Amino acid sequence: MKAKTLAWGIAVIIVVGAGIVLSGVLDPSYKTAAIDQADTPIPAQLIARGKYLAMAADCTACHTSKDGAPFAGGVPIATPFGTIYGSNITPDKKHGIGSWSSADFYRVLHDGIAPGHPVYPAMPYTSYRSISRADSDAIFAYLRSLAPVPVANRANDVPFPFNIRALLRGWNFLFLRNSLPDASSGSSDEWVRGKYLANGLGHCTECHTPRGALGQLTLGKTLQGGDLGDIHAVGITPGQLAARGWTTADLQHFLAFGIAPQGSAYGEMHDVVHYSTQHLTQADNKALVRYLTGDTPLSPAALPAQAGPAPGTEKVIAAGRPLYLALCAGCHSANGQGKPNVTVALHGNSTVRNEQPHNLIRVILAGVSAKQFPGNQGRQAMPGFDTKLNDQQVAELANYLRASFGGLKADVQPGDVASVRKPK
Repeated sequence: MKAKTLAWGIAVIIVVGAGIVLSGVLDPSYKTAAIDQADTPIPAQLIARGKYLAMAADCTACHTSKDGAPFAGGVPIATPFGTIYGSNITPDKKHGIGSWSSADFYRVLHDGIAPGHPVYPAMPYTSYRSISRADSDAIFAYLRSLAPVPVANRANDVPFPFNIRALLRGWNFLFLRNSLPDASSGSSDEWVRGKYLANGLGHCTECHTPRGALGQLTLGKTLQGGDLGDIHAVGITPGQLAARGWTTADLQHFLAFGIAPQGSAYGEMHDVVHYSTQHLTQADNKALVRYLTGDTPLSPAALPAQAGPAPGTEKVIAAGRPLYLALCAGCHSANGQGKPNVTVALHGNSTVRNEQPHNLIRVILAGVSAKQFPGNQGRQAMPGFDTKLNDQQVAELANYLRASFGGLKADVQPGDVASVRKPK
């Protein structure tokens, strides 16, 4: 059924895209700005503002490869339709954006159309569309102030028919919206600012919202969780955050430092903290959390004071406890309280308390790498148990964690583990 839906969707996009290409209706034109004048110096204040906005927009994560020059591109972005590589956005005239105007830059952010071709929605213009022209110009001014890096862009690895960029005009016509639905309720100035940070600059929706067969955001489920990548982006609606025990103060600390009583950032979220949210001003940090929790935050769901099995789960706990004591307690402690700068607490841990067990299973199988966090805090590496535990044992361990430390049902099945485990 999914394959049939995908085929029909591709056919619709081909027809719609062909008509739009011929009509040119998705080639908007915007005015240039004073910063486009070659003989006009860019004010230092504008560059500084643009640098801050670029960090808030997390540009580095997708446009700076591991060992590459800043913003010179080359970062692989895996999608169900192939691998897209982040482009060079330094002011190099041949490979970067050195020949672009501020209007060209705004058109990419607002419409997903670069000079000469549309861009793939792996570039989050579906969220950046709400970025103001003034903020777009500031980011452009900052990027223009950098040293040009003559690094060629990597060719995308996208099979037919998705490699036909003209079809993206049809995709835009069908799925690009002027605004995104709100995931919380509010009207305060702080909430409004937070909405701009979350839905626009921070583009939280791109990872934390599920997608349809053609890669479009399922906007009826905004911020309810996305499943791209090995580590799924969890749901961050007010209700889901409260269910996992998050308070506004803990969320603010997590975004600033990457670590909180509910756990530490791992996977792509660590990069978000490292490159973006730790640099937010205190006012913007509070505004972002205000939007995520709403003007009237929900009370966090409490855990029992003492970790222990819920009635009827004693047998499941008995099966998983020996595994925990043998493999995990040495670092996380027998009571799941963890050790500062070594391991996070598992009692009340957000991943353990997540209704969906995917990430917990994935961490048990693959482990996590060592990380340093702002504020001189750290986390040692955790080994994966992919080759040491079978599906039944991983399910037993996951159930022990969820029931003992997360207050959830011990309902993980071996089949759930098999679906997460990668083929050897």
